[in-house]
Amino acid sequence: MDALEQLRPDVLVSDIGMPDEDGYALMRKIRELEPDMGGRIPAVALTGYARVDDYKEALLAGFQLHVAKPVRATELIAVVASLGQMSGKL
Repeated sequence: MDALEQLRPDVLVSDIGMPDEDGYALMRKIRELEPDMGGRIPAVALTGYARVDDYKEALLAGFQLHVAKPVRATELIAVVASLGQMSGKL
């Protein structure tokens, strides 16, 4: 959350399985922020959790996209570029 506030990235790429707090909880916190504080940042869940239920949970948490690992670099670049266009900054 501190990095989001300080860096103000155009796109967020987050794993789901992280220590202390999972990506779903992180995204829910981010979506509670004011838009100018990052609350509407376009976001992709990049994760090894690839079941249909994982995809649905990612979208419900506030991610725009869910990409299962392993991912090809060209695919990830295309996803980030697509989300960057949503933000109007890339």
